[in-house]
Amino acid sequence: MRTAAAGIGTSLDEATTCTELTRAAVRLAGGGAAVLRRVGDTFSGYDSVTGDADLLPDARWATAVALDAGTPAADHWADPWLSRPLGDRTRPALCTPLTSGSDQYGVLVCAREGTAFARAEAEQLALLAEHAASHIRHAREYEELNRTAGDLQRALLAEPGRPHPNLDVAIRYLPAGGRVLVGGDWCETVRLHFGRTLLVVGDVMGHGLEAAVDMNAYRSSLRYIAASELPPHRVLRQLDDIAAAEADRRPATCLLVRVDPGRGQVTLASAGHLPPALITRGGRTALLRVPVGPPLGTGFGGYESATHQFEPDEALVLFTDGLVEHRDEDIDRSLHRLADLHFTPAVGVDSLLESILNRLDARHAEDDVAVLAARPHPRPGGSGPEAVQAQAEG
Repeated sequence: MRTAAAGIGTSLDEATTCTELTRAAVRLAGGGAAVLRRVGDTFSGYDSVTGDADLLPDARWATAVALDAGTPAADHWADPWLSRPLGDRTRPALCTPLTSGSDQYGVLVCAREGTAFARAEAEQLALLAEHAASHIRHAREYEELNRTAGDLQRALLAEPGRPHPNLDVAIRYLPAGGRVLVGGDWCETVRLHFGRTLLVVGDVMGHGLEAAVDMNAYRSSLRYIAASELPPHRVLRQLDDIAAAEADRRPATCLLVRVDPGRGQVTLASAGHLPPALITRGGRTALLRVPVGPPLGTGFGGYESATHQFEPDEALVLFTDGLVEHRDEDIDRSLHRLADLHFTPAVGVDSLLESILNRLDARHAEDDVAVLAARPHPRPGGSGPEAVQAQAEG
């Protein structure tokens, strides 16, 4: 019995749990078994059928039994045995509720030829059903949390950034394993004065609703601070101060890249984040050097900026570690895999991102992936007086 119960609830997937339950029931009692899943006051047809499906009573009969019984204790369902006549024979059929506390999640229906179900068998099946119901409850709670976090993440990611027209930007977000549950990975663009745009990629530690909420807090603070036109390292310093003052705020890594197409420059600062990749005019990939400070929320500060040349026919790629990391692999080797990629010169940013995601197999990544690509195309006349721009940089 313990072995049978141990095989139920191996995942947080309701359908998998139901299948594990019916398999255990058939191993225990023989014949055939299925589940009528309940959502609200509605029962599904037979799901997770195992064994001989022809032995099962009509699903409408089993549904009627379930509705008539309401939400009783298991003993009421087990005695007397529920059966139906088939010609000149009777096939024993047992309906056992999937209940956890006061909630019912469906009915386990078992049937076989000939011998009626003994009380000991019915009690064992009831225990298996109760065990499965507990896992189904957790699965539904997990699904609801996923849905809430997913709705929040989609709403946040749907907010359009506002890069200047002199910068083409594309963004992709891929949850690990294609799951609904999301975490704290994000990309952002903030429009600055004089044709400059601040590109941002960040990763809040952890997953789920809490990480998504903290991610939103970091984004809100970032937009407010960036509006003051501070250089990237000073933006990180203020973000770190704000986050460190909130005891419940999760730490986050973050990379800021201020793009200035008029000057052909990018200025970078990192809070514990991986460096960006530069796709050169010849289609080769290089990782830009950037001083790395501690993650945001630690209160340690110590951020610095670095400036690199950035030409119109080059592209920048900012990403979270899920794009490159593999479990039990050194991060330098992971980054080398990205740096080995070659591309068609001057390929569009959307095509560039799709190529990177496909060639690094990012849709099967072990962690969430957020990635941003940007390519400048400055308009004639530059982006503004350099003296005023230098004053704004502080």
